[in-house]
Amino acid sequence: MSNTRKSKRFTFTTTYKTLEKILTDHNLATLGDAYTNLIYSLYLSIKTGKPTGAKASSRMLSKALKQAGLRDLMSSRLDRHSQADAAEALLVYAWLQGQATITESVNILSSHEKVADAFSSLLTDTKKKLDL
Repeated sequence: MSNTRKSKRFTFTTTYKTLEKILTDHNLATLGDAYTNLIYSLYLSIKTGKPTGAKASSRMLSKALKQAGLRDLMSSRLDRHSQADAAEALLVYAWLQGQATITESVNILSSHEKVADAFSSLLTDTKKKLDL
């Protein structure tokens, strides 16, 4: 297995050709929840100067999804929780595909004061990296 950023690191993941498919993958969202909470906890740990464990709220993630211009790719009937799932799916998909690292993600988050702005920036950056 190659160590390049373009390599697929995990064989259990599907390679998608559209953002819409990623955003609606419930299995990715499940794993993405843990991944997103990890990078959010690391972000908070940097901000507070001490180890912190936290859960990223659905309200904040859905706001970030909208700010990043990704909400328009989804059904208008989706609730806040489903929108947060979509954000989580996208973030973990990029990491699984080798297009993002935990360190890069935390650095992007840490460059912002407001958490919704931080995640919006991260989602925008992730979308660009995936180039879909």
